[in-house]
Amino acid sequence: MPINIVDLFAGVGGLSYGFARLPQFRILAANELMRDIALAYSLNHPGVRMITGDICGLSEPLLDSALGGEKVDLIIGGPPCQSYSTLGRRQMDERANLFLEYKRVLAHLRPRAFVFENVSGLLSMDRGRLFPRVKEEFRELGYTLRHQLLDAADYGVPQHRERVILVGVLGEENRFAYPAPTHGPGRLPYVTLAEAIGDLPPIPSGGSSTVYQPALDNPFQQFVRDSDTLTEHTSPKNGPHLVRLMQALGDGQTKEDLPEQLRPKSGYGNTYAKLWWNRPATTITRNFACPSSSRCIHPRDSRAMSIREGARLQSFPDSYRFYGADTTKRLEIGNAVPPLLSIALAEQVLKLFE
Repeated sequence: MPINIVDLFAGVGGLSYGFARLPQFRILAANELMRDIALAYSLNHPGVRMITGDICGLSEPLLDSALGGEKVDLIIGGPPCQSYSTLGRRQMDERANLFLEYKRVLAHLRPRAFVFENVSGLLSMDRGRLFPRVKEEFRELGYTLRHQLLDAADYGVPQHRERVILVGVLGEENRFAYPAPTHGPGRLPYVTLAEAIGDLPPIPSGGSSTVYQPALDNPFQQFVRDSDTLTEHTSPKNGPHLVRLMQALGDGQTKEDLPEQLRPKSGYGNTYAKLWWNRPATTITRNFACPSSSRCIHPRDSRAMSIREGARLQSFPDSYRFYGADTTKRLEIGNAVPPLLSIALAEQVLKLFE
């Protein structure tokens, strides 16, 4: 019998990715608020019943109808992270309490286990009071909990991206074992930017290309380069001053390293900054093509990152499809769980069920 899954706050399907790869799992239904992002999910997971709309309107009859009478064994997903993110304006708004909607669905379906994912800022939100409340709400339903902070780079993703993974098991015992890191000190080397995107041809600001360079001989390339035609490799066109600023920066440098006449008068320490060619990227966000937002300038080409490069840094295979305007595609990528991390989690969840 397959292990049946519902994915809440599904996004473009990064967390679903690892579970969909294993034949023992079957994703029955997913819920996503934004129409274009829901369409992108369905392009990549066509067999999943997508329920598009606000989770607050996801009634029990609607959910039951989508499931067709099937029993759900596992719920996965995590509420929008903007309220918790240490990179944004942290506030206890309506989005910060969406975990209660997750709990509502959990209480109705009563799966054997759940995987709740969110940003590391959840641990310190509301002076550290929110996360204990989240756990207590889930314990009320009879789930035994474990949580751990995982860095995607430790699992072969070319990006340092910390996520809280909370796993609940119905009953008094939780035998879930978190995946052991495969990369980092004493293990395989971290996957660098050069290894991840070095086969994508150089392009200038505003430039594009549809032709790959020769593939690089590394396991990450073998995983992501699964298409014959290069798509989404277009750099946003920036003004002359910003182009000069980016060209004046060296590998890994920030605006503080610029000549005074080029140095922006505002911005945080990590804005107008180049990535390192021979290191993993820092955490990318929906603004990975905006040099004034965070460290995201291409270290070799001195330009804003293309959508394909952002997808690679999240470990999405090149055949994975995104939908909508470019800003929407960047949102789909920047908010996603990296597929390689989802694979590591799915393999451990399978062991739990076995």
